[in-house]
Amino acid sequence: MTLLSVDDLSIALPKGADRELAVKDVSFTLEKGEILCIVGESGSGKSMSANALMGLLPEGVRSAGGTIMFGGRNLLDLSETEMLSLRGCEISMIFQEPLSALNPLMRIGDQIAEVFEAHDLLTPRTRRARALELLQEVGLPDPETTIRAYPFQLSGGQRQRVVIAMALALEPQILVADEPTTALDVTTQAQILDLIEELRRKRGMAVLFITHDFGVVADIADRVIVMQSGEVVEAGVADTVLLTPTHPYTRALLDAIPGLAFTGTPRAATEGKPILSVRDLSMTFRTRTSGFFAKPRVVRAVKDVSFDLQKGETIGIVGESGSGKSTLGRCLARLLTPEKGVVKIGGQDISHIKGRALHAHRRRIQMVFQDPFSSLNPRARIGTILTDGLIAYGSDKASARARAAELLTLVDLDPSAMERYPHEFSGGQRQRVGIARALALEPEVIIADEAVSALDVSIQAQVLDLLADLKDRLNLSMIFITHDLRVASQVCDRIIVMQRGEMVEFGPLVQVLGDPQTVYTQSLLDAIPGKAHEKALAAQKEAAL
Repeated sequence: MTLLSVDDLSIALPKGADRELAVKDVSFTLEKGEILCIVGESGSGKSMSANALMGLLPEGVRSAGGTIMFGGRNLLDLSETEMLSLRGCEISMIFQEPLSALNPLMRIGDQIAEVFEAHDLLTPRTRRARALELLQEVGLPDPETTIRAYPFQLSGGQRQRVVIAMALALEPQILVADEPTTALDVTTQAQILDLIEELRRKRGMAVLFITHDFGVVADIADRVIVMQSGEVVEAGVADTVLLTPTHPYTRALLDAIPGLAFTGTPRAATEGKPILSVRDLSMTFRTRTSGFFAKPRVVRAVKDVSFDLQKGETIGIVGESGSGKSTLGRCLARLLTPEKGVVKIGGQDISHIKGRALHAHRRRIQMVFQDPFSSLNPRARIGTILTDGLIAYGSDKASARARAAELLTLVDLDPSAMERYPHEFSGGQRQRVGIARALALEPEVIIADEAVSALDVSIQAQVLDLLADLKDRLNLSMIFITHDLRVASQVCDRIIVMQRGEMVEFGPLVQVLGDPQTVYTQSLLDAIPGKAHEKALAAQKEAAL
């Protein structure tokens, strides 16, 4: 049974955009009870198609032809009032970043109740009872506590489950999921995918799943649509598209998926004194819970971590959200002051230095952050972003601008980029700017904190290649923080596995990923999306031989 039919949909961008149409003549159907995945890179038109379906096109963007038929009505012809009554009730949406989709000033229970209130359904008491049922249905372990919590008090996976609960509240026929697992670690991602599959099976609803990760597609899709530059370039049953793609773009996306590469030998690191030495590093956070007399909540984010980083070596730090890996990275960069322990760079203990001594040290360790958009000043031109640090450490303006031009060339961007603002670049280009900024002061150690997790697989591959090239050319030492073991295997020489703040495994890449010694490390490996597809592809290649 066809629930939704999209025919020749076109969406026009405002004047001055990089192309006239965001979506051009797109057609597909969505059947009851199926999961249809739309795949493509950023800018392919996949999210814009979903937004058109929900009547949520950005300001200045408009439909330019075609129909979206649902329940005998063309959704493109409905008024805003009519769409308001349809959203959530008939068609619901899960957004990529749950923290931005939730009101930070409202408790979770009030936000779920608001869904019923907007449609004038149930009483205040029954709304709360239904909210508890929904939180239980999406697998949250303590609904009574969660219903009273604020979004910031929940983990990323818990927030995403809350968003799913809100989307399911009115029992819609169609669930639109726009990159709902991109920012999640592999085990949480696997749990969310299992949850969506279970809810689809239990409720018989259709799911339109937007993603750039073919590993996710392999695990969840019945059918696949591949989009490039606003057009559908390939469509079909998931297994057919994944195993025998016909379009070069589809093959390129599949080829860009990182695989586990732990069979090679690690790159040799320079022997002798380590460039970075960490001993018994610990960090504890204390946060006050609700209630005037409540005791502070104590979280030991990092517990007695020790390791050495050699010159020219890359150590990966992997683990789930909340494992302490990013807190560890920030302690090493001295964005946080460790509670106890020693961090030495070049033999100097920098774990508790302050003032001018800390300022002098900062140039020795630089950081590349996960989200290049939020880590770059949106009001500053790229030239200013790259030269501020150089000028702060004594460089004159002319020399700083010359160095900025060199850095942009080094990361494969044109020096003319200095005159532009961050919003004028793609995500991958902004990350290149972030890498250039980190290299500006010629640091001895680079800390890359989830530096590619928000990027499309093809852009991710380019940035990983760039980091590997820069590391070899400049003999950089690197701490590479990631939740994706596939990515870690591409760039790391040794791996630290963290769980609840503790280092549970540490060793050469081939040892940790090829022969894990802990159940936790094995669970991270088992949760990697698309493993069944990898086996099918390997069997296909073996049969061809």
